[in-house]
Amino acid sequence: MVCSVPTAIAVTSPGLALPPLDRGTPPAVVQPGPTLEQSVVALHTLVEQHGYVIALHPAASGSTRPDPAVQRLRTARSMLETDRVALLGVDLPPLGLALLAQQLRQLSVCDFSPGVLACAARLLAHYVYAGALLGSVARLDRLPVTLTAHAKSWVPGAQFAVLAAPRPRLVRVGQEDLPGPEFGTRLLVAAGQPPSDWVTTTLAPAWRVQGVATVPLPEPSGIWWGTTRLVEFAAGLHDVSVLYQLVSSVRRELCRWCGLELIGDRCGFCAAPLTAPPPQPPPPQLAPARAHAGAVRALPPGMT
Repeated sequence: MVCSVPTAIAVTSPGLALPPLDRGTPPAVVQPGPTLEQSVVALHTLVEQHGYVIALHPAASGSTRPDPAVQRLRTARSMLETDRVALLGVDLPPLGLALLAQQLRQLSVCDFSPGVLACAARLLAHYVYAGALLGSVARLDRLPVTLTAHAKSWVPGAQFAVLAAPRPRLVRVGQEDLPGPEFGTRLLVAAGQPPSDWVTTTLAPAWRVQGVATVPLPEPSGIWWGTTRLVEFAAGLHDVSVLYQLVSSVRRELCRWCGLELIGDRCGFCAAPLTAPPPQPPPPQLAPARAHAGAVRALPPGMT
């Protein structure tokens, strides 16, 4: 179940690199470097040492400018002309993405091939419950927010519990409950300003989590949520044996383009779909005009 040289798991910000759960979990690598030259050298070293690199980054949003770190990482991969680096945009808030990276780091020491490990990111993301406690949703543009919620943001003392994944949900604290996972999870909590214990004293018991850990607030969280007055949280599977069973239960295929193993419907490295698109039927051809002309029959004399 254990591999000798684990696939490297990289993140684009130091705040997304959570501490290892145990001594057997490899540390996360932060990529890219401060400059393009340093990024190329560091990425080349990772590929030489680990064989493959899986880099997770926040999925692009139409309301934000492209992330310079992601652009630099893409450029470094292009300059190396390597197909052993997977860049995976994940549609999760920062703390949820950090949790996902931690799960992949746990699985990287198992006997999964790099292709399966890259595809596992999409699978495991469906089991991450990520959200935040916000004092205002006035600048929250990543999720749908009603005009009523915007108006209530101006009420002094108002607090909103927002779930971004796996399904968006926004509730007013004290009036509605936030739906949680129906399986055992570990809860990560990262507090901004001002601090609040609602997540640990109310949400954690309601979700029946199996443990709570406090971590620093990731740097991108303020931009993602539109405010630094928040408490971000993320709950997910933490037992490596459960994670292993979940991923290994999915049927494996070979990518028709790059040849790597994959699970799901798309390769994590080259992004090729599992099956080729069905062939399009040829467009209908018009019958020759001569045939139509021959089919026209002359009218009898006297008829028009």
